[in-house]
Amino acid sequence: MTPLLFLAVVAAGGLGAGARYLVDVGVGALCGTRFPWGTLVVNATGSFALGMLVGAVSDAAVLAVAGTGLLGGYTTFSAVAAVSAVLLTERRAAASVANALGTLALTAGAAWAGLALGTVLPV
Repeated sequence: MTPLLFLAVVAAGGLGAGARYLVDVGVGALCGTRFPWGTLVVNATGSFALGMLVGAVSDAAVLAVAGTGLLGGYTTFSAVAAVSAVLLTERRAAASVANALGTLALTAGAAWAGLALGTVLPV
């Protein structure tokens, strides 16, 4: 990896993290924050986008910047784990399990759908 590619991945990661914050706050404002809908939307859309990118693009530099950087900064499994743990401490076991397992199922399905779409896109 060249120093310029590394800096591009770092910059894209920062943009992705900023986008994640904006989407999370926006969804929270629309849907409320009792359940982590914002984190769910971020991870589902990011998984779909990453699947589509992987299916459509073979250039390693593009995958590094857009996949690892931008979408890696945008999506966040650690937030799912942390929020699920908080829900458990609040004695909301059903919401915790729904968040953890629902996120896993939804993001895997979204990634699969994105990959399927990405493989048929003319790039």
